[in-house]
Amino acid sequence: MKFRDWDDIPEFMRNDSVKKYYEILRRKQFSLKVKRSFDIVASLVLIILLSPVFLFLTVWIKFDSQGPVYYKQERITQYGRKFYIFKFRTMVANADKIGTLVTVQEDPRITKAGSKIRKLRLDELPQLFNIAAGDMSFVGTRPEVPRYVDEYSDEMKATLLLPAGVTSEASIKYKDEDELLKDAENVDEIYIQKVLPEKMRWNLKAIRRFRLYGELGTMVRTVFHVIA
Repeated sequence: MKFRDWDDIPEFMRNDSVKKYYEILRRKQFSLKVKRSFDIVASLVLIILLSPVFLFLTVWIKFDSQGPVYYKQERITQYGRKFYIFKFRTMVANADKIGTLVTVQEDPRITKAGSKIRKLRLDELPQLFNIAAGDMSFVGTRPEVPRYVDEYSDEMKATLLLPAGVTSEASIKYKDEDELLKDAENVDEIYIQKVLPEKMRWNLKAIRRFRLYGELGTMVRTVFHVIA
């Protein structure tokens, strides 16, 4: 998505805290265009190369439990725009209606196949289509549900200057987020008050230090942490 002029940014994002991050990114528009070009080419190539994996996971999920193969959920991306994020379903059908919006360790809603798929983060593969469509990028702040975005501070809203991402330094640091929340009495409350602010600290730091080679490093580290 095109980087907008300040006056064209949604009013809820126009504050002094966001303006500081906006000025940083405004000076890097060429890099942002290269980033988007890379996203398009890489996502399309990976969709083709990984098509056998998509087919295998589709069959596995279909035979493992009742429900659709893919799971979609409304999330928020650049400039507060709503979109549907796609994942391979790893939980029972309608899991978001029978529990918290955040998944915890040993969540009883996770299916047998889902536990293995989640371990290798293969459930995220359908987001290649979100990247190709421009809703997401390989690297960027993980998209949150509207309920959590409503809790953003003025500074946190700066993360909405860029498309949401599949991975980030925050994602790496909090890859075991479900374990951190497993003993919480109110998972949503703890996530909003404790986990979200810490993740956003990393996300905002990434904007301040935005470099293309830095994002490539994040992608490499993500692969390492998944297979380690």
